[in-house]
Amino acid sequence: MALFHMDVPSNHILNVFGYNDLYVKKIERSFGVTVVNRDGVNISGDEAGVRRASAVLNRLFEQSLKGNEIEESGVDYAIAMSMEEQVKNLDCMDDAIICHTIGGKPIKPKTLGQKEYVDAIKNNMITFGLGPAGTGKTYLAMAMAITAFRNDEVSRIILTRPAIEAGEKLGFLPGDLQSKVDPYLRPLYDALYQIMGPENFAKNMEKGLIEVAPLAYMRGRTLDNAYIILDEAQNTTPAQMKMFLTRIGFGSKVIVTGDASQKDLAAGTVSGLDVATKVLSKIEDIAFCNLTSKDVVRHPLVQKIVNAYEKYESRSKKSDDGRKQNRR
Repeated sequence: MALFHMDVPSNHILNVFGYNDLYVKKIERSFGVTVVNRDGVNISGDEAGVRRASAVLNRLFEQSLKGNEIEESGVDYAIAMSMEEQVKNLDCMDDAIICHTIGGKPIKPKTLGQKEYVDAIKNNMITFGLGPAGTGKTYLAMAMAITAFRNDEVSRIILTRPAIEAGEKLGFLPGDLQSKVDPYLRPLYDALYQIMGPENFAKNMEKGLIEVAPLAYMRGRTLDNAYIILDEAQNTTPAQMKMFLTRIGFGSKVIVTGDASQKDLAAGTVSGLDVATKVLSKIEDIAFCNLTSKDVVRHPLVQKIVNAYEKYESRSKKSDDGRKQNRR
């Protein structure tokens, strides 16, 4: 039986332990240890479990002392990294603040995968952010774009998405063309409102410094000195992807985000994102970042859903491959 004692400020206990000790109970279950808050934090259990649990709690208390609110997704990620003996590697994210929301909340990478994604954006002209829902692909890209805009590194921000229907036809929606495509662009507006605030966004929109438009509107243009984000790129065709990537002008930076597992293209249509991944993988100044279910930073249930679907799709693929093999 191993024992470990930590002297910690009592005013940070609630933040780290969670409401009704939710977070600390997760740590106890994950590592088979007992954590007691009595004259400091005391951890008991087998040596490996105590070592990992203490590393996670140390990490969480450090975050709390820096003024961060501890979230369940952060606890889950610290536990996962501890299983791989990588908790110390999380220190590189502490000072990686990109910007602040209009409410003053810092925006920064929360996982090592997100940190690699942000670094790739900084160091490359074109970055592909690939991965499942909830990994922060679009939100971090938006934060990077707004920061560059505020720092006068670019003169405008251009945000675009393919307007692909997912079960409903555009013609069935009310209003003019802009009203029809706005629902597809809503996630981009939401991120802009949260980071810039509605008033700043509206003011820059009116000046033409921020543009949110369907991908079809990009044809025939040359986009100089701009931060350009193509979201939901898995729904582009190869021709659309080529058209978009050849719009890039001098002084511009491009981020392409997509989730290959959530295509809304017609059956049998090849995704432009899949083709680009194969065609452009060896070109200098183009980076591909593959985020995984470990990088999901939404509600912990989202990570479980993503994992469940990945396992299901993997089993289905193996089953299909087995049937094809048997036919031969």
